[in-house]
Amino acid sequence: MIAFFLAAPLIRQTAFFLTIDYAIAALLAADMAARGYAYPGGARAWFRRPSTWLDFVVLATLLFPEQLFNLGFLRALRLWTLVSSEVFWDTVLKRYDDTRVEEVTRAAAALLTFVFVVTGFGYTAFNGTEGGPQGYVDSLYFTVTSLTTTGYGDVLLPGNSGKLLSIVIMVSGITLFVRLAQALFRPNKVRYPCPTCALLRHDPDAVHCKACGTVLCIPNDEH
Repeated sequence: MIAFFLAAPLIRQTAFFLTIDYAIAALLAADMAARGYAYPGGARAWFRRPSTWLDFVVLATLLFPEQLFNLGFLRALRLWTLVSSEVFWDTVLKRYDDTRVEEVTRAAAALLTFVFVVTGFGYTAFNGTEGGPQGYVDSLYFTVTSLTTTGYGDVLLPGNSGKLLSIVIMVSGITLFVRLAQALFRPNKVRYPCPTCALLRHDPDAVHCKACGTVLCIPNDEH
């Protein structure tokens, strides 16, 4: 599903686009119905969650691909809502729950989601304008060069709105890059709350809490 969302602008004119689009819409609708039915607080509580609203927007762009294609860039948010879900880590990737893998994956998903959402927005709002992106690849190229503050200047977004979007990309991009770098290079810790002082991160082989000295019993692959 995520791969289709990211590739949609490039394969929109192909003969099989609508077939895949409606098949994924049916799959997403079934998934949402099942999650709403199984949600611990009931369907009403599930519906009040912001991530649920995002999923409904994604579903609408799939059900009406021609009318809402300009909002198709919001489909990339599905990557963020999926990876940010505790259910995802409690089931699909339970082995990596509360590990560095989860932290890095969440940071990488946030960065990728930001890149493709901004790329889609830039493509929708500025495609074909003078000096602006002339296609989806141009829009992706502009997003990456702005996000990395490279700024070659061969593709620009016109007007004050384009300048403001460029500023948002640069500032947000630096923040997301720093978060990913911290997740990658920070000393390896595991999440295990100390029962006494509630310190959350400890060394994987810690026997005592560094803050208060309480004896810990951190689970690992051996027990």
